[in-house]
Amino acid sequence: MAMPRPAAPWLEWGFARYTRFYLARNLHTLRLSRAVPPPCPEGFMVIYANHPAWWDPLTLTVLATGQYPEREHFAVIEAEALSRYRIFERLGFFGVQASGAGARRFLTIAQALARRPRAILWLTPQGRFADPRERPLRLAPGLGHLAARLERGVLVPLALEYPFWEERYPEALLRFGEAVDIATLPSRPARDWSQLLAQRLEAAQDALAQEALARDPKAFLPLLRGNAGVGGVYGLAQRLKARLRGQSYRPEHGNLD
Repeated sequence: MAMPRPAAPWLEWGFARYTRFYLARNLHTLRLSRAVPPPCPEGFMVIYANHPAWWDPLTLTVLATGQYPEREHFAVIEAEALSRYRIFERLGFFGVQASGAGARRFLTIAQALARRPRAILWLTPQGRFADPRERPLRLAPGLGHLAARLERGVLVPLALEYPFWEERYPEALLRFGEAVDIATLPSRPARDWSQLLAQRLEAAQDALAQEALARDPKAFLPLLRGNAGVGGVYGLAQRLKARLRGQSYRPEHGNLD
């Protein structure tokens, strides 16, 4: 079985640069909650997130390359999608099918990656797009089976949400949850692992939802600043008005963080 390889540094740099450019054109700000700092354990780590939108892989790319630049990054993608976009294979993605054989492939590769101390495996284990308010949270069984097979490793929940605040462009909000250190917990069946991991992710989503409702930019660390303002004729008029008054043009409607 062919094992995935981490992206070459130049390719990872180029893809991350394009991703930041693309997101900056389509989002207002990418923000990481200050309430829980990015976990930095030694050894293998799995970061598993909910899956609310098409933006998720791009958002996670900015987080991965910005917060964990010295790590090797791997991610799962549908085998059919990988066959159409082969470039992702060179970026550490590996394809799996929604079948028994696909589940076995996932577990074999993930357990091999667990022996790489610098590896991070990024997952969206809901297996489909789902509203971040959907409850109860249900995860596909693969993550629980992986946890049951690991002797060591840290599994970290990550909540994602894309609310609109005061701009016509959405915010991208992220918040880490309480990590699960396999080595410090007693062994248990895969179903129990799945339940525990879902509870940790659901708690992170609930906490992020409260921060989204509060709309306080100071509660977040900005990872990427993007677009603002109305644009078009109105935006041009406001820019001209500011220039005539000798003022700097500020397109944001709300407070800057």
